[in-house]
Amino acid sequence: MTPQALDLPASAISRLDLFGEGFVSEPHPWLDTLRTEAPVHQDPGTGLWLVSRYHDIRRVLVDPAAFHPDNAQAAVTPLPVGVLRVLARAGFKLPPALANNGTDSHHGLRRVVTRFFNAQRVAAAVPVIERIADELLDAAQRRLDATGSCDLFEAYAQILPCMVLMELLGIDGVDPATLVRWSDASLELFWGRPTPERQLELAVLVGEFHQWLTATVSAAPARPGSFVEALTRHRLPGGRPVDVETAVGACFFVFIAGQSTTGQLISTALHRALVEPGLWSRAGGADEQGLAQAWVEEVLRREPPVTTWRRVAAGPVALGGVDLPAGAQLLLMLMGSGSDPEVFDAPDRMCPHRENARHHLSFGVGRHRCPGASLARTEAAVALRAAARRLPDARLAGPDEQPPILGLLSFRAPQRVRVAV
Repeated sequence: MTPQALDLPASAISRLDLFGEGFVSEPHPWLDTLRTEAPVHQDPGTGLWLVSRYHDIRRVLVDPAAFHPDNAQAAVTPLPVGVLRVLARAGFKLPPALANNGTDSHHGLRRVVTRFFNAQRVAAAVPVIERIADELLDAAQRRLDATGSCDLFEAYAQILPCMVLMELLGIDGVDPATLVRWSDASLELFWGRPTPERQLELAVLVGEFHQWLTATVSAAPARPGSFVEALTRHRLPGGRPVDVETAVGACFFVFIAGQSTTGQLISTALHRALVEPGLWSRAGGADEQGLAQAWVEEVLRREPPVTTWRRVAAGPVALGGVDLPAGAQLLLMLMGSGSDPEVFDAPDRMCPHRENARHHLSFGVGRHRCPGASLARTEAAVALRAAARRLPDARLAGPDEQPPILGLLSFRAPQRVRVAV
């Protein structure tokens, strides 16, 4: 599915619905129009100020004193009283920990996370990723042989990063499919536009997730060498140990970022590789060892799984020629920034080995840059290379050239990659 290069009139901005089918299915024409005609635009549907140009977005991300991260994990759709009661009964709280933390505790907590995802650990994880990928592809091949088709999203892309993360962080005693369900429910509840009835269903799952995280963090002693043990040994400013609620908040973010968004990246990389002429066969070949990595980087630039992120203006500020009041809620259009022609030549074309591909902002920049960026890149490249090698004759099955798309405020990816041979 290649987004069409359509031109939208500036007047179309008034019809923009960030959750609507038109924007979710083909966001780039809307993003191009925003960037050209209204680079800082207040969306009447959400009240958020949409920031679309690369340099404006980068300015916001590198200045945490002027633009706070406090709203990064706040629910986009207000939670009704019944939903709040469900969450309260589960003890659900998200104190400042990582993505939503603008306090002096952020640096130390972030350091705990980055130690688990540094270059040495990621390199050592490659055999683990390859082993799990092979196991999942064995099952996918059996399904293909038996039925003639297989959904690589459900059977492979969605589950692979969860299983990898569980091994790397020392997590066991829970089914990976359950973790995926909990994580996806959290994304939908806090970044989606669900109905009140659906919010109640999601709140039950999010409550279960939080209770499991709380029990895992509270269990003594923590598994030696595990992520939880590292959190419990960490000391906050002033020498205080990490409290359970903060540790749970850190785990909540790491699990969602480490499994759901990485699975979305893998899904998009696979789908785009299957529709790009000649790419699939080359990605699995031995002659172009770096092609899978280069393809993943272009996907991150053009079709990132994390499409937007939020910030709050600490005080009155001028941005992109617009005067914003203190407290203005900003939505940084990360996907659109990767197609800014002031930074990227021919941005609508997928060009592996693009010279400045890594200049994209899909992992953020500055003190809140994603600490798992290297692992996500590596997992997606290994996943693409392994699938293309094991299933060289795979092709998208029928209507899956235009699959259903996850369309949350900050997350977007194909929800099905059904292949046949």
